[in-house]
Amino acid sequence: MTMTPSLAGAGLDALNTRVQYDLACLNIPPTSWVPERTADDGQSVHDVVIIGGGQCGLVAAFALLSGGIRNIRIFDRNPAGLEGPWLNYARMETLRSPKTLPGPSYGFASLTFRAWYEAQFGTQAWEALDKIPRPTWMAYLNWYRQVLKLPVENDVKVEHVTPEGDLLRLELSGEGAPAQTVLTRKLIMATGREGTGAPKIPGFVENLPANTWAHSADEIDFARLKGKRVVVIGVGASAVDNAAEALEHGAGEVRFLIRRQQMPLINKMMGIGSFGFTHGYAGLPDAWRWRIMHYSFATQTPPPRGSTLRVSRHANAHFHFGCGVKSVRMEGEEIVIDTQQGAVRCDYLILGTGFEIDPLARTELAGYADRILLWRDRYQPPAELENEELGKFPYVGRDFAFQEREPGSAPWLGNIHCFNYGATVSLGKVSGDIPGISEGASWLAGAIASNLYREDAELHWQRLEQYDTPELLGDEWAASPLPDQTANA
Repeated sequence: MTMTPSLAGAGLDALNTRVQYDLACLNIPPTSWVPERTADDGQSVHDVVIIGGGQCGLVAAFALLSGGIRNIRIFDRNPAGLEGPWLNYARMETLRSPKTLPGPSYGFASLTFRAWYEAQFGTQAWEALDKIPRPTWMAYLNWYRQVLKLPVENDVKVEHVTPEGDLLRLELSGEGAPAQTVLTRKLIMATGREGTGAPKIPGFVENLPANTWAHSADEIDFARLKGKRVVVIGVGASAVDNAAEALEHGAGEVRFLIRRQQMPLINKMMGIGSFGFTHGYAGLPDAWRWRIMHYSFATQTPPPRGSTLRVSRHANAHFHFGCGVKSVRMEGEEIVIDTQQGAVRCDYLILGTGFEIDPLARTELAGYADRILLWRDRYQPPAELENEELGKFPYVGRDFAFQEREPGSAPWLGNIHCFNYGATVSLGKVSGDIPGISEGASWLAGAIASNLYREDAELHWQRLEQYDTPELLGDEWAASPLPDQTANA
């Protein structure tokens, strides 16, 4: 499927028409085939609820609708247009991913970023574009949601999920939340980078006043840092982007305190990205999957070149390697950081320490998160490959569903699908990163369809038996006897 060249520069109305034509040609969405269900109290039951209306939630919803699973809802805690990190805590100027990746297009050329961009700005502008500006990507996702009419309900936070037999009951809050709880058969946690955990907060900030530090995922008033001495812990992409924001808002100086001895230079996972890796990784033995992810974590992903140059062009930016933090304390209004190379004083501290995987940190799963099977429960690596962080990742199946640590103790966990960063060690980069997100959504929708059909097998059998619409009316033929065999002898 290719974009008609005449659509380049023709505007979004023309592209929208093309998208609707493509969908009509493929009969998307088809009629729902999932039997309707009501609870014992008469409340309607949804087939699937998706937590998160960012790129993962959107493409998951489109995949489900494309497969005829139509009784779905999507809840996002943010206002419309602010789903995901792009206009919240993401602070890079451009995306790292190449502009040519199909992303959440789900195999439709008319749904790619390129089609959307060319329709508005033309082919020359597309050719001139280097990396995708972050706000532009968010504008594209907003269009994707609108043109596909995806039912995102904003300002709705899922507070807790409670199992009720083979159903899940969702307690909701927020300005957009419905008055009553919601029942669903399947739940997809499309909750992004922090989807199975929380920001990683080192213990050394415990005694610091709350107004002296922030995590890179927090809302930060960078204007308040003008003229201030800022220290950034770490040198990953988010650390570098936050440092750049501080410098561009007039920070007096920014110092990176970096535990490792040198900057990582090579994005190892980018080097092996392929159709084979996307589809083959999940089928590898545990030992191979652990080995690959351990190597990726050990070598680390460097910050993008553009982001790093954005920082280093400031003369008051300083990179200190081999400078791990030993302790932190306040002296008057100064933060004093004792490092492996001596003391550093600053006015404000930014933690570029990323996110940790910890299902117990998710309030939605409170009360039973400790029953989720983790990698450390399933696989014991050799001593040279031990990694506590990897061991905390949930061990999910090909359907992205949580599994029980003790079989039979929490069977409802199989109805909660981890379509976020938490599935990375089990399934690879198909539940968050732009390159493999459509493939992941296809796996997810197919698995949920299979599970729903199997659970309703008796009802589908009844439909088979009861189906009585004839294709033939009986007047299409006339019966005739065999010819007389003896007469023909």
